[in-house]
Amino acid sequence: MLLKELSSLASPLSQGQVEKLKQLTSELSAVQLAWVSGYLAATANAGQLAPAAQAQTAQTVTILYGSQTGNGRGVAKALADKAQAQGYAVNLASMGEYNVRQLKQETVLLLVVSTHGEGEAPDDAIELHKFLASKRAPKLDNLHYSVLALGDSSYEFFCQTGKDFSTRLALLGAKSLLPLIECDVDYEAAAGQWHADVLEAVKPLIETSSASVVSIGTAKAIGESEFTKQNPYSAKAIGESEFTKQNPYSAEVLVSQKITGRGSDRDVRHVEIDLGDSGLSYQAGDALGVWFSNNEVLVDEVLVGLSLAADELVTLGTESLTLKQALVDKKELTQLYPGLVKAWAELSGSAELLALSEDKEQVRQFILKHQFADLVTQYPLSNGAVALSAAKLLELLRPLTPRLYSIASSQSEVETEVHLTVALVEDERHGAARFGGASHFLASAQEGTQVKVYVEPNKHFRLPDNPDTPVIMVGPGTGVAPFRAFMQERVAQGIQGDSWLFFGNPHFEQDFLYQTEWQQYLKNGDLSRIDVAFSRDQAHKIYVQHRIKEQGQALWQWLQNGAHLYICGDAERMAKDVHQALIEVAVEVGGLNNEAAEAYFETLRSDKRYQKDVY
Repeated sequence: MLLKELSSLASPLSQGQVEKLKQLTSELSAVQLAWVSGYLAATANAGQLAPAAQAQTAQTVTILYGSQTGNGRGVAKALADKAQAQGYAVNLASMGEYNVRQLKQETVLLLVVSTHGEGEAPDDAIELHKFLASKRAPKLDNLHYSVLALGDSSYEFFCQTGKDFSTRLALLGAKSLLPLIECDVDYEAAAGQWHADVLEAVKPLIETSSASVVSIGTAKAIGESEFTKQNPYSAKAIGESEFTKQNPYSAEVLVSQKITGRGSDRDVRHVEIDLGDSGLSYQAGDALGVWFSNNEVLVDEVLVGLSLAADELVTLGTESLTLKQALVDKKELTQLYPGLVKAWAELSGSAELLALSEDKEQVRQFILKHQFADLVTQYPLSNGAVALSAAKLLELLRPLTPRLYSIASSQSEVETEVHLTVALVEDERHGAARFGGASHFLASAQEGTQVKVYVEPNKHFRLPDNPDTPVIMVGPGTGVAPFRAFMQERVAQGIQGDSWLFFGNPHFEQDFLYQTEWQQYLKNGDLSRIDVAFSRDQAHKIYVQHRIKEQGQALWQWLQNGAHLYICGDAERMAKDVHQALIEVAVEVGGLNNEAAEAYFETLRSDKRYQKDVY
């Protein structure tokens, strides 16, 4: 009907027809308006379009995010909301959902991207990152852009992906609206300032349009519910819970039970948390964000070491509280960062620490093995010559940040609960016990302990849409957590497809996490097969990558039959070793050369058949 009405409007338009056009388009959605604009452009002389039609073809702000842990998505979503409030038409999308061929049509592009691992792009940014670096990337002379990079200065390749995007866009002819913004772990203030600055910078480039947030690449008029279904990253469709990282839910710990044996050198806990009537929902593969409090013994050690009064009143933002409470709930004590190491070297006057702080790799290794209390103890401020005030101490320390844990349960089975598999991080340094902040908090939690949590979706670690698709799961140690969730979900849904688990840990008798559950799944036929690697139960160490090589023939056949492959656990060594084992299987069993084998698994990754949740 709309097409018929539009066809009846002659060109050039009379004043009466202009009014009719306004009436026809007044109640259309932003997506429908975009379609109408294209239709009008194809059927009329652009120079003779009425002002009403021209207003509908105003430029939009395209906001793309590449996010591994959800921070980038949150920053981008907040920017989209602010742009919408100012009247801009906004395209908001994950880089993983973006059609790279659309890039040459863009005029304003705002990117939020994190860096993963050793300077690598996060999963949803890989395709766009590769495209911009390839010969297929177009000239972008009409594009204005700005990049906000998220990273952690504790790592060598700080904000590398953001740097890559900024450099490549400039080389392709795009014009920078603002210098690259590099954000550390405490990114909120810098991100908020970027929001204000970049929206001011785009004002001269954009005609204010009807406020809307639409998804990219929609080429036909569709109803809102269908639009939401087809565009899961649209602002309306994101459907975030009221409980977020900034506004977590205060849940209750039900169980924190050790599931490794008495003789194990590892303390691994099965933790169950009650979500009550929060309405929080999650899918198998998602993570739970956990806010924690620092251990009071650790806080007291720092206060005594610095001769500071626990009850001194301090101000953080608009909040007034005691110094001890600030250190317990607000500041990071168990993770160092390079800037703090250097600042402490200067305060303490330690030549050794100062020399170390100038070497990136030495600082990185130092950070892995020390906490703030170790700085206070091992590099004391010189005989009180340098007095450290409470305010200066709080300025040096980074804000406390939540930790993410792969969820080890399916809501289809546990309903209002959420389960985690937590390895207690513990070490002894110079006679003092040192623990990981969140793991110690959860391991020490008693029934009824309050813990602030939120769900962090992981859309890049999902079971196949087709329930008959075989799945191969590689999860040594606590990396087995999401696969417990996978199996609970598959059983609850009555899925009969083949499943195969590779699990490894030091000892069969002490460290076989959830052993009885896996044996029951095998007995019932829910789990097709399991291959285990207990590295220290024999003279030579055996890991999951060795089992993969041993079962190479069968594994390659599963992949040829369409299996989806999942890896969860340590990124530093395990994930790399497993990937190398897979390459060798493709070469030795599949008959590929090394280059073709890498391309094969890259294709699996692009097709969402090879997914990793590594940390």
